[in-house]
Amino acid sequence: MSRIAIIGSCITRDLWPILGETPQNLLYVSRTSLASLFAPAPAGVTTDDKPPNGLRPQPHAALVADLRKTALAALIAHRPTHIIFDFIDERFDLLAAGGGLVARTWELEVSGYLDQALFRTARAVPRASQACDRLWAEGAAEMAAFLQATPLREATVILHEAQWAQAYLDRSGATRQFEPTIEVLPGRFARLDEQNALLRKYQRTFARLVGDLARLSAPDELRFASERHRWGLSPFHYVDGYYRKIWDQLRDLGI
Repeated sequence: MSRIAIIGSCITRDLWPILGETPQNLLYVSRTSLASLFAPAPAGVTTDDKPPNGLRPQPHAALVADLRKTALAALIAHRPTHIIFDFIDERFDLLAAGGGLVARTWELEVSGYLDQALFRTARAVPRASQACDRLWAEGAAEMAAFLQATPLREATVILHEAQWAQAYLDRSGATRQFEPTIEVLPGRFARLDEQNALLRKYQRTFARLVGDLARLSAPDELRFASERHRWGLSPFHYVDGYYRKIWDQLRDLGI
């Protein structure tokens, strides 16, 4: 039976529930960055056993894994037969604090953890900066080496090459265009075209570094978002046909 690991976002995790499937033997690592995965944990950070401030258990667990850097050990212990990467969560800024690095996600913002002393002198690393480019490239190279130097070398590595949709179907089925600037977090914005260019660069770099991997993508005619999506409207909450196309490709790879 397949043992699947996802290092990515809901665009891959949602394949199962959207298509009426129940995932088995699935490890889901999200709300992080390749840069953050390989960075030291911020010294002195404390986390709660129970989700604070109304966070749901899974997003809180993802946040704690990013703060405490437990995801790589969990990945090794899972011994996946297939590892699926997507880079949609590589839209968040990074935050350097306590000698470590974390993704500045919505979950971190609302958790209350930013009130801890170590974050008072934290330094933001904007996603659209040369510093973030350098940190991400280093993380990608470390991931490529990690895949080869551990039992993960036995897994099939899969890259889900996604893009932010430029248009969406509203509730009546009419096609609408997204605004060119999208709010990533409250008060923080990104240009849709610039984010897609960044995703293409990340995907090319990762494919070159890893070498032996399978690549998944959907055709342009399916690259639409949907106002009816279970998580609401977003450039990366797609129409159901998108997920079916990706699912068919995963089945061809033995999942």
